Amino acid sequence: MPKEMIKRWMPDPSKLRQHKQLRIFARWLGEPNLWHLNRRSAAGAFAIGLFIAWVPVPFQMVLAAGMAILCRVNLPISVALVWITNPLTMPPMFYAAYYLGAHLLGLPAVDFELPVNWDGLRSVMATIGEPFLLGCALMALCSSLVGYLSIRLLWRYSVVRKMAARRQRTIPRQP
Repeated sequence: MPKEMIKRWMPDPSKLRQHKQLRIFARWLGEPNLWHLNRRSAAGAFAIGLFIAWVPVPFQMVLAAGMAILCRVNLPISVALVWITNPLTMPPMFYAAYYLGAHLLGLPAVDFELPVNWDGLRSVMATIGEPFLLGCALMALCSSLVGYLSIRLLWRYSVVRKMAARRQRTIPRQP
């Protein structure tokens, strides 16, 4: 079941090869393991995509693609999962990461506004940077681990169910 569901949502490899941000990986994009879908590949891709989604930098897709290529896991899943952090979800996710980091460091959470210029951003990060980055790192590790384990367990559950159904079909009925 997970394999069929994931395959429905996966983009075409040729479209990803043509993506302007992923052209730097063009010579590695022909690797069949990057497009193969199995338990190891899907779970690793979920781990990478969920981890990179919490990294507060631009061009997360490029980072996810590079990590997927290095780890030889499914590239489309890794790249797609970084879009969990999008313009709508980023503010609450990153505020939660900041709040978690501040709580763990024993610091009071302060109100702040993110400025649109570089100097303002540097001054805000001097104030909230340490708790924010700690929270992002912890959320990245936790969500990556949960994603990896969840996909492995779901995949295993699906395989066991299919085997049981096959066994049920092949066992002759007793009169």
